Order: sequence, then structure tokens, then C-alpha cells
Amino acid sequence: MLGVLRRKAASGSCTYVLGKSLHTIRPAMSTSRVCSAVPEEVSHHPRGFYYVRTFCHLTLAGHSVSLWPTREGVGNLQQEENMQIWSRSFCSKNEGDLVDAVVPFMGESISDGTLATFLKKPGDRVEVDEPIAQVETDKVTVDVNSPEAGVIQEFVAKEGDTVEPGTKIAVISKSSKGATQVAPSNEKPSEKAASPPSPPAEEKKEKPKPKVETTSVTDKPPKEASSPPKTSATEPQLPPKERERRVPMTRLRKRVATRLKDSQNTFALLTTFNEVDMTNLMKLRSDYKDAFVEKHGVKLGFMSGFVKAAVSALHNQPIVNAVIDGDNIIYRDYIDISIAVGTPKGLVVPVVRNAEVMNFAEVEKTINTLAKKANDGTISIDEMAGGTFTISNGGVYGSLLSTPIINPPQSAILGMHSIVSRPMVVGGNVVPRPMMYIALTYDHRLIDGREAVLFLRRIKDVVEDPRRLLLDI
Repeated sequence: MLGVLRRKAASGSCTYVLGKSLHTIRPAMSTSRVCSAVPEEVSHHPRGFYYVRTFCHLTLAGHSVSLWPTREGVGNLQQEENMQIWSRSFCSKNEGDLVDAVVPFMGESISDGTLATFLKKPGDRVEVDEPIAQVETDKVTVDVNSPEAGVIQEFVAKEGDTVEPGTKIAVISKSSKGATQVAPSNEKPSEKAASPPSPPAEEKKEKPKPKVETTSVTDKPPKEASSPPKTSATEPQLPPKERERRVPMTRLRKRVATRLKDSQNTFALLTTFNEVDMTNLMKLRSDYKDAFVEKHGVKLGFMSGFVKAAVSALHNQPIVNAVIDGDNIIYRDYIDISIAVGTPKGLVVPVVRNAEVMNFAEVEKTINTLAKKANDGTISIDEMAGGTFTISNGGVYGSLLSTPIINPPQSAILGMHSIVSRPMVVGGNVVPRPMMYIALTYDHRLIDGREAVLFLRRIKDVVEDPRRLLLDI
């Protein structure tokens, strides 16, 4: 790299080039400048320079005195070859072979998560977008995929760590050669790391020995001191700690616990009950289940009937579909039904969007798709966000009666229960009927008992006579 400098200073003037030494060559004198007595100097430096100060303090005959410093720019005459040599020392030979696997964006309302488990091990081969780890958030489980095909070189994070979007958790080598060299290196340090702890272990074993010897001398006094507790055999004996297990709560379980407790602390919860005769809905299902499956490719269940009944009841009692916001009441002109689904990892509530415009087949297809995603752990945040009313079906687990808790920020929740054949009076005769208890828990700050009872009554009427949906009566 070369730099050209013209100085207008007499002897005693200084040139500073980033603290670097300069080799100076003095060519012929130049008379074209004001300071004619000062020769031109060409300065060379192996790495060039960027800033030079030149000062003139010499008074020539017939000229005025100049005490102001004069600055002149330095030309940067880098050549391509010099640039390559300069940057070579900052580049790693194998840097382009390694890529980082980072935590992806997990949702607008999610700022962090817990690294639940690694799906791969160091040295395993992975393909592009293949999951290598799972991050558990408050709502869903997010996969961390491999950005490139290659071999996992090492894991940077550990299971149980709290990670944020963009956090690096693994390093992947795109070339299999680099990975094969890493695999034995991981084994050697582990062996070396395992060997040093052995001497301390032996020392620890040696240290307790004198303690045991000292206690052996006083064996008799402890036995005498321990004899009085033995006489108190009436004291309750707790089970040993070895029979207990302490497992940390998952983020999903902690989130559910927090929301349900907030619901109890915030809402004025009240539950009203009714019972539904399932005879007609069960007959409708048995008569058309084969034709329904043949045409729509999905089974006809009871949930679609209750969803459509809830839509009709919400139209009749719009206050149940509303929510309190400060000193205001927000009425929603759309109906998004949340369906509570129990999964091995916890309770999730996917949402059936715009249920008011769906038919029975569309409702069944949507519920089946969301339930499958929830059980597989592939459901997204968007599929659970929102919701204006919730339906919880505890009857699939055999629940006879319960009081469900509102899913904030909604104002009500409908609880379905198991179908039990009970003796009922029909037309003056006692006959067995398949009956189901239904419960509506609502926020009494917003919904009065009248609206709640009429809401459940509409559910009962539509389920017991589905023809009301066709006639809108």
C-alpha cells in the first residue's frame, strides 16, 4: 500500500502516520509551491496510512508568517493484491464450513422459551430444515431446524436453558470430514475430563477414613444417645425421600396455572347448570354417519352439534360473546370458538375461526385438524390466539359434572360432560334417556343470571331438536 505526501515544513516539522515509521526519499526541489525552499518528500509505508498532519513554521524572506497548521489528504493507493494480503490474516480457513443453528422466531407474544430436549447428538448427520432440538414456550413447542445439511459438531446450549429468538444452540459442519475430526475430539476430552476427578475421589475416600476411625472410638455413646428416640414408636413415620420424585414444571403447565389463577382472582365466577336429552342428536348421527363420512371424509361427532348450538345461543345472547375492557364493553360481531384439547404436555385451546359461517362438515374438519396438531405438538401460536367463547368437553374422560374456569380474556365457557342413561319422565311415562349435564361458567360482572340461563336453555333446545337450526327458530 502506497501513500504520497507533500509537506510544506522546514526542518523541525513533524509527520505522524498512526504511530508508524516512514521511509523517506527526497527527490528534486520544486519551485511551484509557496515554500520554495522546502523539498517535496515521497513517503512509503508497507501498510499505507490514513491521516497525516503537516505543520509549517518557517519564515522565508519576503513572505508572511503562517502559524496555522495545514492539512493535506493522503491518497489511498491500495492495490487488489495488497488488500487480499491484508484481509488474509483475519479469515479462518474453515470458517465458511461452520454454520450456527439458532432459535427461530416463536411468536409475537413470546419473548423466550426453555430448551426442552435435543433430538440429535453431536456427530449425527442432519439435513436442511431437519429438527435438531425443541424449545418449549408458554403455549406451544417450537422446533429448532438445521439451516444447512451437515453434521452436528457441538451443542452450545444445554437442556433446561432459557433461550431467546436468535440464540445459538448448536454448530453444524457442512463437510462430513470436519465432523469426523470433531467426533473423536469430543471423546478424548471427555475421557481426559473423567480421569482428573478420580484422584480427588480417592482423596475424599481417604479423608473420611480417619473420621470413621475417630467415630469408631465413640460408637457406644451415640448408641446410648439414639436409644431414647427408639422408645417413641408412637410418632408418625414419614415415607423415605427415595420414594419421592421432584420434577420441574413445564412452561406450558406454569402458564396454564398462572392464567387459571388470574381468572379466579379477576372474574366474578358463577356457574349455572342444565341437562340435555341427547336422543335426537344421537339418532341424527347414527342415521347419517356413513353418508357423512363418504361425502366429507370425516366422522360426524357431537362436538359440531354443540358448536352450532353455541353459535345460535351467542347470536341470541350477544353479551356472552362480549368482554370487559376497562370501563368499556367490547361486543364482537364474529364468533371464534375455542376448543379445549388435553395433550400429554398440557391443556391447549385451538380456535375455530368464524364458526358462524361454517356447516357441520367444516366444523368437524377444523376440529380434527387442530386436535391432531395439538397432540403432535405442531400447533402454532396463531391457531390458538384469540377466541371469543370456549367449549370444554370433559365427557370424553368420563366427567359427570364440573364447573369449568373461564379462559381469559373471554367472559364465559361451556362445559360438556358424559352421556349417561337415566330414567326420565316423557309424556307421563318413565323411560330411559341418554342425558348430559351441561354447565356455563360466566363473568357475573358482565353477564347476569338471566342471560346465562337463557343461553343454556338455547343450547338445550337446539341439541334436543337440531331442526331448529334449519328453521332458525
